[in-house]
Amino acid sequence: MSTPLIIKDPLLLLKARKDKKYLSKDVQAPKMVGHSQWSDYIFELGNKPGMRVLEVGSRVVTAAPAAKSKFDKAEYVGFDYYDGPNVDVVGDAHKLSSYFKEGEQFDIIYSSACFEHFAMPWLVAPEIAKLLKVGGIVFVETHFSYSAHERPWNFFQFSDMALKTLFSPALGFECLDSGMSNPIVGRFSSLADEYLKYKPVTGLYCHSEYLGKKVKDVKDFDWAKLELDEVVGNTKYPEPK
Repeated sequence: MSTPLIIKDPLLLLKARKDKKYLSKDVQAPKMVGHSQWSDYIFELGNKPGMRVLEVGSRVVTAAPAAKSKFDKAEYVGFDYYDGPNVDVVGDAHKLSSYFKEGEQFDIIYSSACFEHFAMPWLVAPEIAKLLKVGGIVFVETHFSYSAHERPWNFFQFSDMALKTLFSPALGFECLDSGMSNPIVGRFSSLADEYLKYKPVTGLYCHSEYLGKKVKDVKDFDWAKLELDEVVGNTKYPEPK
């Protein structure tokens, strides 16, 4: 359990009372796999005899314990671009399926804090689909609003809708849960263009999450052959007022 944060700055406490004004009314937090929930959810779901679990971006780069230790009852495979702690297979996620035997598949494939570093995430999603069993679970957490990091390979930031588009029914997925978590209070700085200086920035969330289930195989998947409605579902760009 995390230690409660004690804020001693009266001015900060006063400003924090207005934090809700920075939220977006149409953004929901995930119900099951928010930032503080997803790891326990995936570990409990996957740590069972006979389960095969693949983590994309498995190298330990923070103080968090290696995921392999959390899957002591399952078969866990860690995949990463570089070798290191908690890595079993080294390779390029854009060609993920090529590092495994033909027909080899997993019950769960998950990735945290990696999709923002993929140069072509629209290629990674179909690669994950190839390796996931029908009925299998995919989970992705990445950033929607976050500091530039690990440049120059800090390519994209994703909303929850972006992740739902990558793993849409057109690719054979059903969304089980999604959303964005950890709201941020922002403003433009004194260094911004004159018309933007000090203006508040609302609707910022650090993390975006997607939990999906593969419901069917889609052969010869090709983004270029899809109609827009196949990836955006029953949503549409807001109409002019």
